[in-house]
Amino acid sequence: MALSAIELTHATMIPLDSLKVTPMPGPMFSLAVPSELRMLSVARGFVEAVCQAYELDRGTKHALIIVTGEVITNIVRHAHQNRPGAHLEMSLEILPEAIVLTFEDQGQPFDLESVPAMPPGELRVGGRGVYLMRTLMDEVTSKPLSEGQCGNVLRMIKRRPNGDSMRECG
Repeated sequence: MALSAIELTHATMIPLDSLKVTPMPGPMFSLAVPSELRMLSVARGFVEAVCQAYELDRGTKHALIIVTGEVITNIVRHAHQNRPGAHLEMSLEILPEAIVLTFEDQGQPFDLESVPAMPPGELRVGGRGVYLMRTLMDEVTSKPLSEGQCGNVLRMIKRRPNGDSMRECG
């Protein structure tokens, strides 16, 4: 049976052909956690669960999990400087053509462009977080929160391989 109208109340009917349909962005998943290194496994598990639910390819899933760990480590250690009570928020948006991973912190403004590119083959302990983000993701941008707010928004995009269709959950 096809619907011809939506009943809003017992007395009001709206014809379906008069409704304007705006395409919605892909599914969005969010997580807020305390800014603590012990939350790494929670955040990685969150990303892995969403990737598995949407049957993302193995390479994309692993790239997202790796950069999630690097970003959270950097936020806890550098942006929040292990400050008690700080928290961070992350979101993962599944689009047909890309995955968008966004992190919001409460740290001082940070210029991602000021981080120099790491020379290939350089051996050292630490300092690989931004390098991995730039290498594994297709786009990496960072900007301060609105004026008057302390914090930054890091947005990373991973394009989906050609032909990788989005699986609907449910």
